Amino acid sequence: MFYWALKFVFLGPVLRLVFRPWAKGVDHVPATGAAILASNHLSYSDWLFMPLVISRRVTFVAKAEYFEGPGFKGWLQRTFFSGAGQVPIDRTSGRAAEGAIKTGLKILAGGDLFGIYPEGTRSHDGKLYRGRTGIARMALEAKVPVIPVAVIGTDVVAPPGKIFGRFARPGVVFGEPLDFSRYEGMEDDRYILRAITDEIMYEIMSLSDQEYVDMYATRAKQVDKEREREARRAQETPDAGPDASAGDGPEARVS
Repeated sequence: MFYWALKFVFLGPVLRLVFRPWAKGVDHVPATGAAILASNHLSYSDWLFMPLVISRRVTFVAKAEYFEGPGFKGWLQRTFFSGAGQVPIDRTSGRAAEGAIKTGLKILAGGDLFGIYPEGTRSHDGKLYRGRTGIARMALEAKVPVIPVAVIGTDVVAPPGKIFGRFARPGVVFGEPLDFSRYEGMEDDRYILRAITDEIMYEIMSLSDQEYVDMYATRAKQVDKEREREARRAQETPDAGPDASAGDGPEARVS
């Protein structure tokens, strides 16, 4: 009940009034039955705005730290995230992906909607990155459709690294359901899983108009950080001109 109270009484009406989110393709989300909602990930606020524009409940996985805090604050945070449709997953574990898949399959087996970000993490620069193949495994094992979703403008409302950016009207676009039943029984074929995942990411790219980068987002973040460090080192290193050290210039060779 807390989920519906947040969505329709407390938090939802405030978000609608302040940000006036818009949506397209809502009719692509089935009124009943299980389905995977595969979305791009621009901001921490994505999980608020995407479920807000459809009538059904959407469940996501969230990092376990949100559910493990001590004291009253921890209880409050745990209650909020649980009530808002989040289920905990230990992302520090080497088997975090396996845990997320099992959790997703359990939710789908109950006939519910499961929301997932195939990139695995938020985009740090607004680009769309390579998807992880766990979503393909889940779709084949659960035998459910995948609905591509594009959130738009949430990174303006809440940019990476900030709680709030500036006022904007975020949008959510739902694409037509993708049916992968032709690959039934092939969930252990990594080439099939990659092909399915790439098809999903292509549809998300078409809906979002993002630039696509065929690299995992985690790796792209590392590369950009390395470039920033190199740029800072270059700025801090003094310019070595011809008179930078004794003995380099022609005068230094005169005895």
